[in-house]
Amino acid sequence: MRKTLYISAVFTLIGLQSLAIADYNAQWQKGTAYYQQKQYDSAAFCFEQIAAQKPQNAEVYYNLGNTYYRLNKVALAVLNYQRALHLKPDYKEAKDNLELTETRISNHIPYAGDIFFLDWWHSLTRPDKAGKWALFALTFFALIIASMLIRRFQKSERKLPVQLPGIFGFICVCYIVLAFVAAKNAQTSNGAVVMQNDAPLMNGEQKGKPLALVPEGTTVKILGEKGTWVEVSLPDGRTGWLQGNTIDKI
Repeated sequence: MRKTLYISAVFTLIGLQSLAIADYNAQWQKGTAYYQQKQYDSAAFCFEQIAAQKPQNAEVYYNLGNTYYRLNKVALAVLNYQRALHLKPDYKEAKDNLELTETRISNHIPYAGDIFFLDWWHSLTRPDKAGKWALFALTFFALIIASMLIRRFQKSERKLPVQLPGIFGFICVCYIVLAFVAAKNAQTSNGAVVMQNDAPLMNGEQKGKPLALVPEGTTVKILGEKGTWVEVSLPDGRTGWLQGNTIDKI
């Protein structure tokens, strides 16, 4: 009886998975067809449904970015291109289209760039590199074990240097740290896009005259949160506080 129930449950799960895949493919085909027919509102609806099912699919966000660009919804286009690039940093088409979309932002704030070693660190800890660093860490862990075993059973006087396992261990730990940070970056993003035109950037007390009016579609970095307020860094390096309902997280 239990075996029959188990088999039934397995086939039920397989059936549900097949239905989910079929629905996913159908939504993708419908979204693509609507886009080609220039029915962009319907295309956006289909791709949003796909994104809800497959939130780790960069191509879906790329398609959403293209669709919202056609609808002249600049902030939503920027948001989805940024989401595609968060999952796939080398996505050239998404990067090119993001740059094109940002030219539509009135009073666009240019990106000042980070200090070179911050750019270097961000490059090393990109979300798509987590698996690569984990594989390297596993390789050097295996080298630690192998070098210790060789030294233990090596009969010749010229043994492997005693420092070798320690060197391999240090490199292994470095790769573990990189893999951990990259995996964490894959799960969360500190980026956000301003969804309200001329969102007031306030000082730390959230009072008085705004420090600046941030254009809709501007990408910001989240530095902290306090109640309904979010501390952000603008592309040019200025910092301040925005109301949480004026931004959407990447």
